[in-house]
Amino acid sequence: MLISYFSFPVTALHKVVEHWNLVNHLNLTIDPCTENATWASGIANPRVACDCTGSTCHITHLKIYALDIIGDLPGELFELKQLIDLNLGQNVLSGRIPPEIGLLSNMQYLSLGVNNLSGPVPSELGNLAKLVELSFSSNQFSGPLPLDLGKLTSLQQLYIDSSGVTGPIPQELSNLKSLQTFWASDNLFTGKLPQFLGTLTELIDLRLEGTLLDGPIPSNFGALTKLDILRIGDLSKEDSSLDFLENLTSLSMLSLRSCRVSGEIPEQIGKFSKLQYLDLRFNKLTGSIPNSFQDFTVLQFLYLGNNYLSGELPTSIVSPQLIALQKSVSGIEYDDDSEILGAASSYKSSRNQWAVSNTGNFLFNSNGPQYIENTDSQITETLESELYKTARISPTSLRYYGLDLKNGKYAVVLHFAELQMEETNSWKGLGRRLFDVYIQGERVVQDLNIQKEAGGSKKALIKTFETNVSNTVMDIHFLWAGKGTCCIPYQGTYGPLISAIHVYQVSDAASSSKSERKRVGRIVGVSFGCAAVVIIMSSVFYLWWIKDDAEPRHVRIHREMRKK
Repeated sequence: MLISYFSFPVTALHKVVEHWNLVNHLNLTIDPCTENATWASGIANPRVACDCTGSTCHITHLKIYALDIIGDLPGELFELKQLIDLNLGQNVLSGRIPPEIGLLSNMQYLSLGVNNLSGPVPSELGNLAKLVELSFSSNQFSGPLPLDLGKLTSLQQLYIDSSGVTGPIPQELSNLKSLQTFWASDNLFTGKLPQFLGTLTELIDLRLEGTLLDGPIPSNFGALTKLDILRIGDLSKEDSSLDFLENLTSLSMLSLRSCRVSGEIPEQIGKFSKLQYLDLRFNKLTGSIPNSFQDFTVLQFLYLGNNYLSGELPTSIVSPQLIALQKSVSGIEYDDDSEILGAASSYKSSRNQWAVSNTGNFLFNSNGPQYIENTDSQITETLESELYKTARISPTSLRYYGLDLKNGKYAVVLHFAELQMEETNSWKGLGRRLFDVYIQGERVVQDLNIQKEAGGSKKALIKTFETNVSNTVMDIHFLWAGKGTCCIPYQGTYGPLISAIHVYQVSDAASSSKSERKRVGRIVGVSFGCAAVVIIMSSVFYLWWIKDDAEPRHVRIHREMRKK
């Protein structure tokens, strides 16, 4: 029970705590502004901190972070008008953000990211003129960004990735001249990549992948000389040039994947002394790799595949940690006889029956790269649970090749089960994995969401397609196109995932009866046969295959093929 001397804001706080059923976390039988209270420290969660410098104490900080609170945003929350810092991230809050949010005019830090909030983003956020940091990423909002966000001229960090917003990026955001961090990937933005972003010269970290934006990359992006991280991807329509990069020498990470970048790689890039990560895959680059690439001193990951490059990579920068050249760089091929796939590696079976390549790095994953996922749980919706308990995962591109196949029509059966995204009422269940599937260069699935289609996690999903083989090679490609969440339930949870692949020639399907199958053993990796029936398993399973009378001929495999 509240005692009589509690102020009006504390009464409002009590109602908020009661609304979210947090009475076991916060003891409101005493004044929450009590000096040196345990819940006032910077590391406390929940946290309530006050400013008592005047005659009246005001609640200025409220953190209820990752406690799986459910329900909507109660009206009493907006009676705490002296709030400076409100952190409600990583919960399961739902409903709309009320327009009363605009009453919190002293707010400097507002975090609503990783929740289940919906409806439009309220224009009243524009009233929070003192905001320095704003996050509403990983929610279920709809509609365009409000133009009034352009009033937040003190804003330094804006996180709106995977928030659900659509439409053009408002020109009004050009007023955010103090902006240093802008994460906006995985939203259905349309129109051209805004030229005004090139005028936000304080930008240090800019991310715009997995949208519906059109190119080109504006030339005035060359003015963003403070950029440390630049990640743009999946632009359409118009080609882009790399000329704007000339003076962006502060970059440590540059990713321009699938941006229709054409022309040659500028010599200047090789002189970027801080560059650690360079990804220019799936573009239209031509010419040779600049000699200046020999000058790289700190580069750790280099991805140049699926372009039209020629020549060879300078030997001075080739190392086990720095390999990502695919067939698109002529004269260089990678034939790694290892079953452990890393950030840029491949594996070919000893009998040259199949090959697999993986490219990409799980960035910012403190747990280290996880290219294989395992579970001890039972997989439902299948009689072959063991088949799905291990899967291979890639941060960007996972590609399988069947070698020396008979030409003709084939059925490709893909086996999936979501093993990482949790099916729970917690915030940890809010993740979304989306990726595309290509077979023989044709996209057969766009934005595949295993969990959604299977009806939950750890449930089997089978998808079957028909295709033709005309050159004895089958190409099955799983590609992350920048969509879906990146960091739920932990950093680096995204990218294509596959449990098993079964390929058989349609005309010979009847020959794959159980009586003719032979158990070969337990494997790690994948396997492709050279006969009419092929089963590929991308992790640790029992492998079945049918042996053909013909011996496979040696086929040299490059790490990637040009077509997606």
